[in-house]
Amino acid sequence: MRGDGDGWAKSEDGIRHWGKFGAAGLLLRAPAADGTPTVLLQHRAQWSHQGGTWALPGGARDSHESTVHAAVREAEEEAGIPGGELRVRAERVTARASSGWSYTTVIADAAGPLTTVPNGESTELRWVPEDQVSGLLLHPGFAASWPQLRSTPVRLLLDTANVLGSRPNGWWRDRAGATGELLAALAATLPRTIELPDGGFGWLPRIEAVLEGQARTVGAVDARVPVHVAAGSGDDELALLAGAGTELAMAAGGGVGHPAFGGVDEHLTAVVTADRGLRERLPETVVQLSPSSVLGWLD
Repeated sequence: MRGDGDGWAKSEDGIRHWGKFGAAGLLLRAPAADGTPTVLLQHRAQWSHQGGTWALPGGARDSHESTVHAAVREAEEEAGIPGGELRVRAERVTARASSGWSYTTVIADAAGPLTTVPNGESTELRWVPEDQVSGLLLHPGFAASWPQLRSTPVRLLLDTANVLGSRPNGWWRDRAGATGELLAALAATLPRTIELPDGGFGWLPRIEAVLEGQARTVGAVDARVPVHVAAGSGDDELALLAGAGTELAMAAGGGVGHPAFGGVDEHLTAVVTADRGLRERLPETVVQLSPSSVLGWLD
């Protein structure tokens, strides 16, 4: 069924872009069996524009649609992906034209690689390991935007006491119980794509929680949230762990951005805390996230 967005937007220089009201595509990630991210790609039919290349499911946005709605609809039409099986994480405008046309990439996650059903616009739909995407013959537009869309594996360390204390929800009446509830709730959001402070994206398979004080009695909650029990200060433990993560990356070849974390291409260490003293103790290469940014995943 054709929408009112189907058609070409033409710039003054005569260059045409598909979608009268712009276009949108879905970058859908899902964890492989080993927890590493895969991306759903469409091998475009030969008759289509830039046929034979690999790209994201996507197409023209109709006048009444948001970019998220358009991207999810196109994924359902072209790949048979039910919208209820994915969770939208972010969106980025990845191309613009002088005509006012734009292309928006909507980033979403699924709990695992979903069954796909190609339509006539595809010769194949494939869940591609993220580190293999750049090795394919990509659609020029997707190739240009891929560097800003690809994710970096993140080792996330949680200042659990600081995050717990940032919400006035009565946690002090049962600190151990509230800690267990927090960790279980965070585990349920994993694995996931996260937005990084520099505008890039990270892939988060697990969260390492540091426990101190009364929370030391909390046992293993979920394999996705391993715990470190601090013998003394939680800040000391976090600073030590963050430094060890940085040393691992340095030993692998010169710092963050080199093979360092379970055989993956890149690795960032991030710490979630609002504690100013702890933040000042962290290596410069460590990404600092606020408790609110992580608690927002629970909404």
